[in-house]
Amino acid sequence: MISYNKRKNLLELRKYKYSLQDVAEPNLYRDNFTYDEIPKCTFNYRLVPMNMPDEIWITDTTFRDGQQARTPYTVQQIATLYEMLHRLGGPNGKIRQCEFFVYSENDRRAIEACREMGFAFPEITGWIRATTEDFKLVKNMGLKECGILTSCSDYHIFNKLHKTRKEAMEDYLHIVESALDMGIVPRCHFEDSTRADLYGFVIPFATELQKLMEKYQLPVKIRICDTMGYGVPYPGVTPPISVPAIIYGLNHFAEFPSELLEWHGHNDFYKAVVNATTAWLYGASAVNTSLLGIGERTGNTPLEAMVMEYAQMRGTLDGMDPTVITEIAEYFEKELDYRIPDRTPFVGRDFNVTRAGIHADGVFKDEEIYNIFNTEKILNRPLSVEINKNSGLAGIAYWLNQYLKRTGDDMLSKNSPEAALLKDWVDQQYDNGRVTFISKEEMEDAVKRLTPHLLENA
Repeated sequence: MISYNKRKNLLELRKYKYSLQDVAEPNLYRDNFTYDEIPKCTFNYRLVPMNMPDEIWITDTTFRDGQQARTPYTVQQIATLYEMLHRLGGPNGKIRQCEFFVYSENDRRAIEACREMGFAFPEITGWIRATTEDFKLVKNMGLKECGILTSCSDYHIFNKLHKTRKEAMEDYLHIVESALDMGIVPRCHFEDSTRADLYGFVIPFATELQKLMEKYQLPVKIRICDTMGYGVPYPGVTPPISVPAIIYGLNHFAEFPSELLEWHGHNDFYKAVVNATTAWLYGASAVNTSLLGIGERTGNTPLEAMVMEYAQMRGTLDGMDPTVITEIAEYFEKELDYRIPDRTPFVGRDFNVTRAGIHADGVFKDEEIYNIFNTEKILNRPLSVEINKNSGLAGIAYWLNQYLKRTGDDMLSKNSPEAALLKDWVDQQYDNGRVTFISKEEMEDAVKRLTPHLLENA
Protein backbone atom coordinates (compact mmCIF):
# COMPACT_ATOMS: atom_id res chain seq x y z
CA MET A 1 0.00 0.00 0.00
CA ILE A 2 1.27 3.46 -0.91
CA SER A 3 0.72 6.31 1.54
CA TYR A 4 1.76 9.96 1.68
CA ASN A 5 3.98 11.02 4.57
CA LYS A 6 2.93 14.57 5.39
CA ARG A 7 5.96 15.18 7.62
CA LYS A 8 8.46 14.21 4.93
CA ASN A 9 6.30 15.11 1.91
CA LEU A 10 7.09 11.81 0.22
CA LEU A 11 5.21 8.72 -0.94
CA GLU A 12 6.00 5.57 1.03
CA LEU A 13 5.43 1.91 0.26
CA ARG A 14 3.80 0.63 3.45
CA LYS A 15 4.26 -3.09 2.94
CA TYR A 16 6.36 -3.74 6.02
CA LYS A 17 3.93 -4.98 8.64
CA TYR A 18 5.46 -7.06 11.42
CA SER A 19 3.46 -9.79 13.13
CA LEU A 20 4.14 -11.48 16.43
CA GLN A 21 6.70 -14.30 16.17
CA ASP A 22 5.56 -16.74 18.83
CA VAL A 23 8.77 -18.73 19.10
CA ALA A 24 9.03 -22.01 20.98
CA GLU A 25 12.38 -21.16 22.59
CA PRO A 26 13.53 -17.79 23.93
CA ASN A 27 15.85 -15.67 21.80
CA LEU A 28 18.48 -14.50 24.29
CA TYR A 29 20.74 -12.90 21.65
CA ARG A 30 23.75 -14.91 22.72
CA ASP A 31 25.90 -13.28 20.02
CA ASN A 32 25.60 -10.05 22.00
CA PHE A 33 25.03 -11.37 25.53
CA THR A 34 27.15 -14.35 26.54
CA TYR A 35 27.03 -13.34 30.24
CA ASP A 36 30.56 -14.55 30.95
CA GLU A 37 31.89 -11.81 28.66
CA ILE A 38 31.29 -8.10 28.31
CA PRO A 39 28.28 -7.53 25.98
CA LYS A 40 29.28 -7.05 22.35
CA CYS A 41 28.29 -4.18 20.09
CA THR A 42 27.62 -5.55 16.59
CA PHE A 43 26.92 -3.69 13.35
CA ASN A 44 24.79 -4.39 10.28
CA TYR A 45 25.45 -0.94 8.76
CA ARG A 46 21.75 -0.24 8.23
CA LEU A 47 21.10 3.45 8.79
CA VAL A 48 17.81 5.02 9.81
CA PRO A 49 17.05 8.74 9.46
CA MET A 50 17.09 11.26 12.26
CA ASN A 51 13.60 12.48 13.01
CA MET A 52 13.71 15.15 15.73
CA PRO A 53 10.11 15.80 16.88
CA ASP A 54 8.53 19.24 16.67
CA GLU A 55 8.43 19.32 20.47
CA ILE A 56 10.57 17.50 23.03
CA TRP A 57 10.36 17.41 26.82
CA ILE A 58 11.57 15.76 30.01
CA THR A 59 9.70 13.50 32.43
CA ASP A 60 10.77 12.52 35.93
CA THR A 61 10.79 9.28 37.94
CA THR A 62 12.55 10.51 41.10
CA PHE A 63 9.67 9.35 43.30
CA ARG A 64 9.30 5.95 41.59
CA ASP A 65 12.47 4.43 40.08
CA GLY A 66 14.64 6.92 41.97
CA GLN A 67 13.02 6.00 45.26
CA GLN A 68 13.84 2.32 44.74
CA ALA A 69 17.53 3.11 45.15
CA ARG A 70 17.55 5.09 48.40
CA THR A 71 15.81 5.65 51.69
CA PRO A 72 12.17 6.53 50.94
CA TYR A 73 11.39 10.24 50.90
CA THR A 74 9.02 11.75 53.43
CA VAL A 75 5.87 13.46 52.23
CA GLN A 76 7.41 16.87 52.96
CA GLN A 77 10.60 16.03 51.08
CA ILE A 78 8.64 14.90 48.04
CA ALA A 79 6.52 18.07 48.13
CA THR A 80 9.64 20.25 48.37
CA LEU A 81 11.36 18.53 45.47
CA TYR A 82 8.17 18.55 43.38
CA GLU A 83 7.89 22.33 43.85
CA MET A 84 11.52 22.67 42.73
CA LEU A 85 10.82 20.52 39.66
CA HIS A 86 7.94 22.84 38.82
CA ARG A 87 10.18 25.91 38.99
CA LEU A 88 12.98 24.20 37.10
CA GLY A 89 10.60 23.17 34.30
CA GLY A 90 9.42 26.74 33.86
CA PRO A 91 6.14 28.18 32.57
CA ASN A 92 6.22 26.03 29.42
CA GLY A 93 6.26 22.80 31.41
CA LYS A 94 9.40 21.36 29.86
CA ILE A 95 9.47 18.94 32.78
CA ARG A 96 6.15 17.53 31.69
CA GLN A 97 5.34 14.70 34.10
CA CYS A 98 6.35 13.24 37.45
CA GLU A 99 5.83 9.56 38.26
CA PHE A 100 4.71 8.21 41.65
CA PHE A 101 4.08 4.88 43.31
CA VAL A 102 0.48 4.53 44.51
CA TYR A 103 0.74 1.57 46.90
CA SER A 104 1.47 2.91 50.37
CA GLU A 105 -0.29 5.51 52.47
CA ASN A 106 2.88 7.61 52.30
CA ASP A 107 2.77 7.50 48.48
CA ARG A 108 -0.84 8.63 48.39
CA ARG A 109 -0.29 11.42 50.92
CA ALA A 110 2.66 12.65 48.86
CA ILE A 111 0.51 12.75 45.73
CA GLU A 112 -2.14 14.77 47.56
CA ALA A 113 0.46 17.18 48.95
CA CYS A 114 1.77 17.83 45.44
CA ARG A 115 -1.73 18.15 43.99
CA GLU A 116 -2.61 20.82 46.53
CA MET A 117 -0.02 23.12 44.95
CA GLY A 118 -2.24 23.31 41.88
CA PHE A 119 0.56 23.12 39.29
CA ALA A 120 -0.25 22.04 35.75
CA PHE A 121 3.33 20.76 35.39
CA PRO A 122 4.82 18.37 36.19
CA GLU A 123 1.62 16.35 35.75
CA ILE A 124 1.32 13.66 38.42
CA THR A 125 1.16 10.12 37.02
CA GLY A 126 1.26 6.68 38.62
CA TRP A 127 3.00 3.34 38.13
CA ILE A 128 1.55 -0.12 38.81
CA ARG A 129 2.08 -3.76 38.05
CA ALA A 130 0.07 -5.15 35.16
CA THR A 131 -2.95 -6.25 37.20
CA THR A 132 -6.58 -5.14 37.07
CA GLU A 133 -6.65 -4.80 40.87
CA ASP A 134 -3.85 -2.24 40.78
CA PHE A 135 -5.82 -0.11 38.35
CA LYS A 136 -8.52 0.33 40.96
CA LEU A 137 -5.92 2.16 43.08
CA VAL A 138 -5.17 4.48 40.17
CA LYS A 139 -8.85 5.10 39.52
CA ASN A 140 -9.49 5.87 43.19
CA MET A 141 -6.60 8.35 43.18
CA GLY A 142 -8.13 10.13 40.21
CA LEU A 143 -4.95 9.93 38.12
CA LYS A 144 -5.35 10.48 34.37
CA GLU A 145 -2.31 8.44 33.34
CA CYS A 146 -0.52 5.43 34.75
CA GLY A 147 2.51 3.35 33.83
CA ILE A 148 2.13 -0.42 33.41
CA LEU A 149 4.96 -2.93 33.43
CA THR A 150 4.91 -4.75 30.08
CA SER A 151 8.19 -6.64 29.84
CA CYS A 152 9.32 -7.28 26.27
CA SER A 153 12.45 -9.42 26.24
CA ASP A 154 12.43 -13.20 26.24
CA TYR A 155 14.57 -13.00 29.36
CA HIS A 156 11.50 -11.62 31.11
CA ILE A 157 8.72 -13.33 29.16
CA PHE A 158 10.15 -16.88 29.24
CA ASN A 159 12.51 -16.87 32.22
CA LYS A 160 10.66 -14.60 34.66
CA LEU A 161 6.98 -14.77 33.71
CA HIS A 162 7.19 -18.34 32.35
CA LYS A 163 4.93 -17.49 29.44
CA THR A 164 5.08 -17.53 25.67
CA ARG A 165 5.25 -14.30 23.72
CA LYS A 166 1.64 -14.76 22.65
CA GLU A 167 0.46 -15.30 26.22
CA ALA A 168 2.40 -12.28 27.48
CA MET A 169 1.08 -10.01 24.74
CA GLU A 170 -2.52 -11.15 25.30
CA ASP A 171 -2.18 -10.47 29.03
CA TYR A 172 -0.68 -7.02 28.42
CA LEU A 173 -3.38 -6.07 25.92
CA HIS A 174 -6.08 -7.17 28.35
CA ILE A 175 -4.66 -4.91 31.07
CA VAL A 176 -4.32 -2.00 28.64
CA GLU A 177 -7.97 -2.43 27.64
CA SER A 178 -8.93 -2.43 31.32
CA ALA A 179 -7.22 0.93 31.69
CA LEU A 180 -8.87 2.34 28.60
CA ASP A 181 -12.25 1.09 29.82
CA MET A 182 -11.70 3.18 32.97
CA GLY A 183 -10.71 6.22 30.91
CA ILE A 184 -7.09 6.04 32.13
CA VAL A 185 -4.26 6.70 29.68
CA PRO A 186 -1.97 3.64 29.91
CA ARG A 187 1.79 4.14 29.58
CA CYS A 188 3.25 0.78 28.64
CA HIS A 189 6.74 0.30 30.04
CA PHE A 190 8.49 -1.83 27.42
CA GLU A 191 10.83 -3.37 29.99
CA ASP A 192 14.20 -4.65 28.77
CA SER A 193 13.68 -3.39 25.21
CA THR A 194 17.40 -3.56 24.40
CA ARG A 195 17.33 -7.37 24.79
CA ALA A 196 13.94 -7.81 23.09
CA ASP A 197 13.09 -9.00 19.58
CA LEU A 198 12.39 -5.69 17.84
CA TYR A 199 10.62 -7.13 14.80
CA GLY A 200 9.25 -10.30 16.43
CA PHE A 201 7.70 -8.75 19.55
CA VAL A 202 8.30 -5.04 20.20
CA ILE A 203 6.90 -3.63 16.95
CA PRO A 204 4.05 -6.19 16.72
CA PHE A 205 3.04 -5.37 20.31
CA ALA A 206 3.10 -1.65 19.52
CA THR A 207 1.01 -2.29 16.41
CA GLU A 208 -1.66 -3.97 18.54
CA LEU A 209 -1.59 -1.01 20.93
CA GLN A 210 -2.13 1.26 17.94
CA LYS A 211 -5.31 -0.69 17.16
CA LEU A 212 -6.56 -0.16 20.72
CA MET A 213 -5.98 3.57 20.39
CA GLU A 214 -8.11 3.63 17.27
CA LYS A 215 -10.82 1.58 18.99
CA TYR A 216 -11.04 3.68 22.16
CA GLN A 217 -9.98 7.03 20.71
CA LEU A 218 -7.66 7.46 23.69
CA PRO A 219 -3.87 7.70 23.62
CA VAL A 220 -1.63 4.82 24.68
CA LYS A 221 1.96 5.73 25.47
CA ILE A 222 5.10 3.63 25.15
CA ARG A 223 8.08 4.03 27.47
CA ILE A 224 11.05 2.25 25.91
CA CYS A 225 13.08 0.93 28.84
CA ASP A 226 16.79 0.27 28.50
CA THR A 227 16.59 -1.64 31.75
CA MET A 228 20.18 -2.89 31.82
CA GLY A 229 21.83 0.02 30.01
CA TYR A 230 22.76 -2.09 26.97
CA GLY A 231 21.54 0.47 24.41
CA VAL A 232 24.04 2.20 22.13
CA PRO A 233 23.56 5.37 20.06
CA TYR A 234 25.86 4.63 17.11
CA PRO A 235 24.57 4.54 13.52
CA GLY A 236 24.45 1.12 11.88
CA VAL A 237 24.27 -0.94 15.08
CA THR A 238 22.40 -4.25 15.02
CA PRO A 239 19.15 -4.52 17.03
CA PRO A 240 18.22 -5.11 19.76
CA ILE A 241 20.79 -2.71 21.23
CA SER A 242 20.40 0.05 18.62
CA VAL A 243 18.62 3.08 20.09
CA PRO A 244 18.06 4.63 16.62
CA ALA A 245 16.57 1.39 15.27
CA ILE A 246 14.18 0.95 18.22
CA ILE A 247 12.84 4.51 18.03
CA TYR A 248 12.62 4.45 14.23
CA GLY A 249 10.89 1.06 14.25
CA LEU A 250 8.19 2.16 16.68
CA ASN A 251 7.73 5.52 14.99
CA HIS A 252 7.77 4.27 11.39
CA PHE A 253 6.66 0.64 11.26
CA ALA A 254 4.24 0.68 14.23
CA GLU A 255 3.23 4.26 13.30
CA PHE A 256 3.45 5.47 16.89
CA PRO A 257 3.56 9.28 16.96
CA SER A 258 6.56 10.91 18.59
CA GLU A 259 4.50 12.51 21.36
CA LEU A 260 3.55 9.03 22.62
CA LEU A 261 7.12 7.70 22.71
CA GLU A 262 9.35 8.08 25.77
CA TRP A 263 12.88 6.79 26.46
CA HIS A 264 13.91 5.47 29.89
CA GLY A 265 17.58 4.59 30.20
CA HIS A 266 19.99 3.28 32.80
CA ASN A 267 23.67 4.12 33.10
CA ASP A 268 25.31 0.70 33.46
CA PHE A 269 27.66 1.41 30.54
CA TYR A 270 27.92 5.20 30.95
CA LYS A 271 25.53 5.82 28.04
CA ALA A 272 22.38 7.04 29.80
CA VAL A 273 22.68 10.67 28.69
CA VAL A 274 23.80 10.11 25.10
CA ASN A 275 21.17 7.40 24.61
CA ALA A 276 18.43 9.72 25.86
CA THR A 277 19.52 12.47 23.47
CA THR A 278 19.68 9.92 20.67
CA ALA A 279 16.09 8.94 21.42
CA TRP A 280 15.10 12.59 20.94
CA LEU A 281 17.08 12.80 17.71
CA TYR A 282 15.41 9.75 16.19
CA GLY A 283 11.81 10.51 17.07
CA ALA A 284 10.86 10.20 20.75
CA SER A 285 9.41 13.38 22.23
CA ALA A 286 10.02 12.45 25.88
CA VAL A 287 13.02 11.28 27.89
CA ASN A 288 12.51 9.94 31.38
CA THR A 289 14.97 11.00 34.09
CA SER A 290 15.55 11.22 37.82
CA LEU A 291 17.12 13.94 39.93
CA LEU A 292 20.90 13.44 40.16
CA GLY A 293 20.41 10.22 38.18
CA ILE A 294 19.49 8.31 41.36
CA GLY A 295 17.97 4.96 40.42
CA GLU A 296 18.48 1.22 40.24
CA ARG A 297 22.11 0.03 40.18
CA THR A 298 24.10 2.72 38.31
CA GLY A 299 21.06 4.96 38.13
CA ASN A 300 18.80 6.63 35.59
CA THR A 301 19.43 9.44 33.17
CA PRO A 302 20.13 12.56 35.30
CA LEU A 303 17.40 15.15 34.90
CA GLU A 304 19.86 18.04 35.21
CA ALA A 305 21.92 16.61 32.35
CA MET A 306 18.90 16.54 30.04
CA VAL A 307 18.11 20.19 30.85
CA MET A 308 21.54 20.99 29.42
CA GLU A 309 21.07 18.59 26.49
CA TYR A 310 17.76 20.29 25.71
CA ALA A 311 19.43 23.70 25.63
CA GLN A 312 22.19 22.38 23.39
CA MET A 313 19.75 20.75 20.97
CA ARG A 314 17.27 23.64 20.84
CA GLY A 315 19.53 26.62 21.45
CA THR A 316 17.24 27.80 24.24
CA LEU A 317 16.10 26.74 27.69
CA ASP A 318 12.48 27.53 26.72
CA GLY A 319 11.76 29.04 30.11
CA MET A 320 13.52 26.44 32.27
CA ASP A 321 15.33 27.91 35.28
CA PRO A 322 18.65 26.02 35.69
CA THR A 323 19.56 27.91 38.88
CA VAL A 324 17.07 25.59 40.59
CA ILE A 325 19.46 22.71 39.80
CA THR A 326 21.87 24.18 42.35
CA GLU A 327 19.03 24.50 44.89
CA ILE A 328 18.15 20.85 44.35
CA ALA A 329 21.76 19.73 44.80
CA GLU A 330 22.09 21.74 48.02
CA TYR A 331 18.80 20.28 49.30
CA PHE A 332 19.96 16.72 48.68
CA GLU A 333 23.23 17.32 50.52
CA LYS A 334 21.99 19.43 53.42
CA GLU A 335 18.47 18.12 54.04
CA LEU A 336 18.60 14.56 52.70
CA ASP A 337 22.18 13.83 53.77
CA TYR A 338 22.98 12.59 50.26
CA ARG A 339 26.63 12.81 49.23
CA ILE A 340 26.98 13.97 45.62
CA PRO A 341 30.32 12.86 44.16
CA ASP A 342 32.54 15.94 43.95
CA ARG A 343 33.18 15.76 40.20
CA THR A 344 29.59 15.21 39.08
CA PRO A 345 28.82 17.61 36.21
CA PHE A 346 26.67 20.64 37.09
CA VAL A 347 25.98 19.60 40.70
CA GLY A 348 29.21 18.28 42.20
CA ARG A 349 31.29 20.39 44.55
CA ASP A 350 34.24 20.49 42.13
CA PHE A 351 32.53 20.63 38.74
CA ASN A 352 33.71 24.23 38.15
CA VAL A 353 36.61 24.37 40.59
CA THR A 354 40.20 24.57 39.37
CA ARG A 355 43.27 23.61 41.35
CA ALA A 356 46.07 23.77 38.80
CA GLY A 357 48.10 26.96 38.90
CA ILE A 358 48.31 27.19 35.10
CA HIS A 359 44.53 26.94 34.86
CA ALA A 360 44.10 29.53 37.59
CA ASP A 361 46.37 31.85 35.66
CA GLY A 362 44.16 31.46 32.59
CA VAL A 363 41.00 32.01 34.63
CA PHE A 364 42.52 35.14 36.17
CA LYS A 365 43.00 36.58 32.68
CA ASP A 366 39.66 35.36 31.27
CA GLU A 367 37.47 32.86 33.11
CA GLU A 368 35.95 31.75 29.80
CA ILE A 369 39.21 29.95 29.05
CA TYR A 370 38.58 27.27 31.70
CA ASN A 371 34.86 27.47 32.50
CA ILE A 372 32.29 25.57 30.42
CA PHE A 373 29.83 28.51 30.41
CA ASN A 374 28.85 31.33 32.74
CA THR A 375 28.12 29.04 35.65
CA GLU A 376 27.38 31.97 37.95
CA LYS A 377 24.60 33.24 35.70
CA ILE A 378 23.18 29.92 34.53
CA LEU A 379 23.53 27.78 37.67
CA ASN A 380 24.18 30.38 40.37
CA ARG A 381 27.55 28.66 40.85
CA PRO A 382 30.51 31.06 40.41
CA LEU A 383 33.72 29.60 39.09
CA SER A 384 36.14 29.03 41.96
CA VAL A 385 39.66 27.90 42.69
CA GLU A 386 40.79 25.64 45.46
CA ILE A 387 44.09 26.40 47.10
CA ASN A 388 46.73 23.68 47.21
CA LYS A 389 50.43 23.32 46.46
CA ASN A 390 49.81 23.81 42.74
CA SER A 391 47.69 26.97 42.93
CA GLY A 392 50.49 29.49 42.46
CA LEU A 393 50.20 33.26 42.68
CA ALA A 394 47.44 33.39 40.07
CA GLY A 395 45.25 30.95 41.98
CA ILE A 396 45.70 32.79 45.24
CA ALA A 397 44.99 36.16 43.63
CA TYR A 398 41.83 34.78 42.00
CA TRP A 399 40.67 33.32 45.32
CA LEU A 400 41.32 36.65 47.05
CA ASN A 401 39.33 38.65 44.50
CA GLN A 402 36.40 36.25 44.82
CA TYR A 403 36.54 36.34 48.61
CA LEU A 404 36.79 40.13 48.73
CA LYS A 405 34.27 40.54 45.87
CA ARG A 406 36.69 42.73 43.94
CA THR A 407 36.11 43.38 40.27
CA GLY A 408 37.53 45.54 37.50
CA ASP A 409 40.26 48.00 38.49
CA ASP A 410 39.92 47.03 42.16
CA MET A 411 41.15 43.48 41.54
CA LEU A 412 44.43 42.40 43.07
CA SER A 413 46.97 41.13 40.54
CA LYS A 414 49.00 37.97 40.96
CA ASN A 415 52.03 40.23 41.44
CA SER A 416 50.52 42.01 44.45
CA PRO A 417 52.41 41.80 47.77
CA GLU A 418 49.32 40.32 49.41
CA ALA A 419 49.26 37.40 46.98
CA ALA A 420 52.97 36.86 47.61
CA LEU A 421 52.49 36.84 51.40
CA LEU A 422 49.69 34.29 51.19
CA LYS A 423 51.63 32.14 48.73
CA ASP A 424 54.58 32.01 51.12
CA TRP A 425 52.21 30.82 53.84
CA VAL A 426 50.70 28.19 51.54
CA ASP A 427 54.14 26.97 50.44
CA GLN A 428 55.20 26.64 54.07
CA GLN A 429 52.21 24.39 54.76
CA TYR A 430 53.27 21.92 52.10
CA ASP A 431 56.99 22.20 52.94
CA ASN A 432 56.02 21.00 56.39
CA GLY A 433 54.45 17.84 54.97
CA ARG A 434 50.83 18.81 54.32
CA VAL A 435 49.09 16.86 51.51
CA THR A 436 45.45 18.04 51.73
CA PHE A 437 43.95 21.13 50.11
CA ILE A 438 43.54 24.29 52.16
CA SER A 439 39.97 24.98 53.20
CA LYS A 440 38.10 28.22 52.71
CA GLU A 441 38.06 28.74 56.47
CA GLU A 442 41.85 28.35 56.71
CA MET A 443 42.38 30.82 53.88
CA GLU A 444 40.05 33.32 55.51
CA ASP A 445 41.99 33.00 58.77
CA ALA A 446 45.29 33.52 56.92
CA VAL A 447 43.93 36.69 55.27
CA LYS A 448 42.87 38.05 58.66
CA ARG A 449 46.31 37.36 60.15
CA LEU A 450 48.62 38.22 57.25
CA THR A 451 46.75 40.86 55.26
CA PRO A 452 44.17 42.40 57.65
CA HIS A 453 44.18 45.71 55.74
CA LEU A 454 42.36 44.01 52.86
CA LEU A 455 39.33 43.54 55.08
CA GLU A 456 39.02 47.14 56.16
CA ASN A 457 36.99 48.23 53.15
CA ALA A 458 35.65 44.82 52.17
